[in-house]
Amino acid sequence: MRVVLADDHPVVRRGLRALLSTIEGIEVVGEAADGEAAVKEAQLLVPDIVLMDVRMPGLDGVEATRRIRAAVPGVAVLVLTMFDDDATVFTAMQAGARGYLLKGAEQDEIVGALRAVAAGQVIFGPGIASRVLDHFAAPPTPAAEPFPELTAREREILALLAEGRRTSAIADRLALSPKTVSNNLTSIFAKLEVADRAGAIIRAREGGLGGPR
Repeated sequence: MRVVLADDHPVVRRGLRALLSTIEGIEVVGEAADGEAAVKEAQLLVPDIVLMDVRMPGLDGVEATRRIRAAVPGVAVLVLTMFDDDATVFTAMQAGARGYLLKGAEQDEIVGALRAVAAGQVIFGPGIASRVLDHFAAPPTPAAEPFPELTAREREILALLAEGRRTSAIADRLALSPKTVSNNLTSIFAKLEVADRAGAIIRAREGGLGGPR
């Protein structure tokens, strides 16, 4: 397994190199002190894995991960960092990282993660894994209603208007008088800051309402 180390601290890189040099079947083939260098090393050496820090000067590890995955998709990225906040974890995974460990992980944990990632698995440190599972187990946030400035009745009328219905047809559909529908349309035009029915229909369809019947 060929590995590139990307970390802006020379002491960390030396420690990782020394640790991995004792493991049969793992070879450190390159080092990088920042994200730009990590991308270049990945393209030049095409290792199996880049062991990537997140916070580095210049190009950070997340953007470096994204560029490596785009340029050399066969190279896997395993993040090894001290930052365990949810935003950093999920941003790194969205960028294409195949695993996420915290600095301070035991040698066996790092080696096991490298082997798992090389085998195509996704791996997380223990504390991070539980948070990732909790995140995906959480119920999805309900989608916000379009045009929250409108009342529920006004949204109903706007949706029917966006279908191309005339005032009388909207009134029949909702069991309202045409006058009531007209009054609601006047309010809708004012709240949406449009001049007429055509403008309201455009805004409604942009917001996902209506469409031709």
